[in-house]
Amino acid sequence: MRVLFTVPPLAGHVNPTVAVGAELAARGHEVAWTGPAAPLAGLLPARARILPAGEEVGRQGYPALHARWRDLRGVGALRFLWEEALVPLARAMVPGVTRAVRAFTPDVVVADQQALAGPLVARRLGVPWVTSASTSAELTRPFADFPKVGEWVAGQISGLLAQYGAAGDTDWDPRFSERLVLVFSTPELVGTAGDPPPHHAYVGPAFGARPDQPGFPWQRLDPARRRVLVSLGTLNQEAGGRFYRAVLGAAERLAQDVQLVLAAPSALVGPVPGHVLLQERVPQLDLLPHLDAVVCHGGHNTVCEALAYGLPLVVAPIRDDQPIVAQQVTRAGAGVRVRFARTGAEELRDALTAVLDDPGPRRAARRIQASFAAAGGAAAAADRLEKLS
Repeated sequence: MRVLFTVPPLAGHVNPTVAVGAELAARGHEVAWTGPAAPLAGLLPARARILPAGEEVGRQGYPALHARWRDLRGVGALRFLWEEALVPLARAMVPGVTRAVRAFTPDVVVADQQALAGPLVARRLGVPWVTSASTSAELTRPFADFPKVGEWVAGQISGLLAQYGAAGDTDWDPRFSERLVLVFSTPELVGTAGDPPPHHAYVGPAFGARPDQPGFPWQRLDPARRRVLVSLGTLNQEAGGRFYRAVLGAAERLAQDVQLVLAAPSALVGPVPGHVLLQERVPQLDLLPHLDAVVCHGGHNTVCEALAYGLPLVVAPIRDDQPIVAQQVTRAGAGVRVRFARTGAEELRDALTAVLDDPGPRRAARRIQASFAAAGGAAAAADRLEKLS
């Protein structure tokens, strides 16, 4: 089987495909990725086959887009996501994805929800396609209480279908395959009502190889203290200046028995006390088995990685799908939500104390951990893809 992954240049969206691709390759299948080649080269294994598509979005490229996006919230962030990122990315990628499909001749295209060019091209060329749901937020009817917002998103999709879809073929949604949706979570976290559709495969997180993060000072982890990772992910660090100050205030109040591992730029944080371990980047998957809890922004990857190790969470969502993921965590009982823009040192200290001292969040986290393990991860995803051939 030949499988072409269509992805945006974002770590959280690429990572699950790395794991699934490695599993497929180990079974003798051929895999390749298509998307903006330069950023993908830093996110994929060294020998991954990359077929370029959509090298630049906008006149100034991804750094300029990120600089404009990072301070947006709510509907403003959603509008920017669609008008300045997803729709332009789809338009930029369509020619390259078309070339990639014709050159690689895949048996199936696996398209990330935010790489809409994949389904547009696959459907037009008659190639089966499935969805890689790297976040479960859109599966929970996020705009049910905001119908006007939902209608606006539908209008953005309709515009793409009118431009790139087959003539008269506009009654479908490129975010969701009718053949197979690979959901990298489980109902125990997502909280789906009733039985999910049979073509929605809840396979749990799929963890693949990550770029090396050499030089982490493992010897500085204090075995006498409970250890907590604080991370805002790869895209949100620059927005965290005020939040980091609250984190340091909480660390001061918990200094006797808690060590914080703070993943943040030192320029935004400044001096830290000796019991706080500050690193701009951390080997997150390697670090998680040594931790007792995680403070994060509610990014789907970080949340699922923490829960895969049975770690309770303090979640401070910023934008996009993060409030929905945070709601999943709190509804499942696996953590506490705080306000990113307003939380102070006392509130963070109380939230950390709650997840560290109350056995309830840890029990819930371990229940979700068990559901993840049972779901099968990359192997289960590969099984479902093989059944398509």
